[in-house]
Amino acid sequence: MAKNIKLDANGKRKFGMLDKLAYAAGDLGCNMSFGLKGTVQTFWLAYMMLETGLLSILLLVVQIWDAINDPMIGSLIDADRRQYKMGKFKTYILVGACGLIIGGAAVFLPFPNADVWVKAVLFIVGYVIWDACYTVANVPYGSMLSLVTEDPGERAQLSTWRSVGSMIGNILPGIILPMIIWHKVVDENGEPVINPETGVQEQILLGDRVFWAALLMGAIGFVAFLFMIKTITIRVDENTVKTSEGGQKFNVFKAFGNFFMNRPAVGATLAAMGMFLGMNSATTASTIMFATYFGMAELSGLVQMIGFLPMFLFMPFIKKIVNKFGKKEASVAGTIVSLVGGLIMLIFPMVPKSISLVVYMIGLVVFGLGMGVYTCVSWALMADAIDYNEWKTGKREEGTVYSLHSFFRKLAQGIGPSIVLFVMGVLGYVSAKGTGGQSAATAYNMCWLVAGLYLFSAVVQFIGIALIYNLDKKTMEKMNADLASRRAAAEVAETSTEE
Repeated sequence: MAKNIKLDANGKRKFGMLDKLAYAAGDLGCNMSFGLKGTVQTFWLAYMMLETGLLSILLLVVQIWDAINDPMIGSLIDADRRQYKMGKFKTYILVGACGLIIGGAAVFLPFPNADVWVKAVLFIVGYVIWDACYTVANVPYGSMLSLVTEDPGERAQLSTWRSVGSMIGNILPGIILPMIIWHKVVDENGEPVINPETGVQEQILLGDRVFWAALLMGAIGFVAFLFMIKTITIRVDENTVKTSEGGQKFNVFKAFGNFFMNRPAVGATLAAMGMFLGMNSATTASTIMFATYFGMAELSGLVQMIGFLPMFLFMPFIKKIVNKFGKKEASVAGTIVSLVGGLIMLIFPMVPKSISLVVYMIGLVVFGLGMGVYTCVSWALMADAIDYNEWKTGKREEGTVYSLHSFFRKLAQGIGPSIVLFVMGVLGYVSAKGTGGQSAATAYNMCWLVAGLYLFSAVVQFIGIALIYNLDKKTMEKMNADLASRRAAAEVAETSTEE
């Protein structure tokens, strides 16, 4: 006997755990690919041995294209009025997911002995292919949050479960992958090869393993996307996603102008940029720091992920926290705690090396504790910003608002690591020497660089959420009431017209 499925007033399956699990699976699929971004820089720096300045320029070029590509895809989705059997959003996600099966590996083609110009071409072509597939899947996936439910509390839950999917999706590339691809160097007698300056055992990156691991993660991500597509329920009409009225063509300058008039979207975007400028930019520097200063690159991902574990402390309570205090208020408190964590990290380079890792991890955990609430509701903040856009202008524009948000996020993802690679060169890192040949001064400088990046991340997040984002609990209540009233009036008018 089939189990009775509870339906809402519109005949759709009621929002529940299936939606949350499905949405989490979607971000797991995204992060099977996105989680490799930190490895990209390390691969081309430590295995392909591109000089830091050249790699910095190449990374900046592809990420600027990456950022430009997002609004283009967003406007394409908004303008698409064709009828798809599984719906517009799910169809685009499926196309992108198919490409990501091999797209993620395209940027890890292992040819370390090729000429510099060949390496540069391989990097750009491989990255563009990967990025195109990722954007086609990720932009409609992010916009979908607003279409699964209109309830603020349920959106917060979706955002939380998206973070869960992100966390799980980052475990393989973030924790397990470094343990597989890093190899400690030994001599012909099996004795450790020690760097005489730093006093730690030399390590090398196994590039072939990175390529095959990327292929495997593409396949895993595809399965996760399929589960989401088959399971999640769209409850809001997809035709409400518009970038223009009256059939007007998409105007990129107008879109940017409207976006900057959307204060909560700007605040949430700046906070996200701060997160990526600090934390993602710190990934390569952190890996190099663990290889040269601590001599344990294989554990770099595990230690970094420890900083994100406190997020799970908030998961069971996020709906109650949001309902009682509001998303903005709770997130601001979190960013203050992250600031404290960033300040603790500034201490670890100054203490004896024997306890420096412990101090570093304490700072990382405190930083992650503060990030917990913000991470759980970050995507819900953008969903509310889309509602704000409708509240102020009468247009929802999910695809465009989200894609511009993604534009600036990806710009930060490109500019941040690019600047960090350049700074690493200034601080003494020499690619031709590999990780095993760096000086003690360079290894020590990496510690200061990593600590500074985390503190910078917390400062920018605080500015974005506390000083710019203006949807506090009281404003949210008024906005939701006004929107509900408008939609009810529109339904009555539509019914009257039909009669």
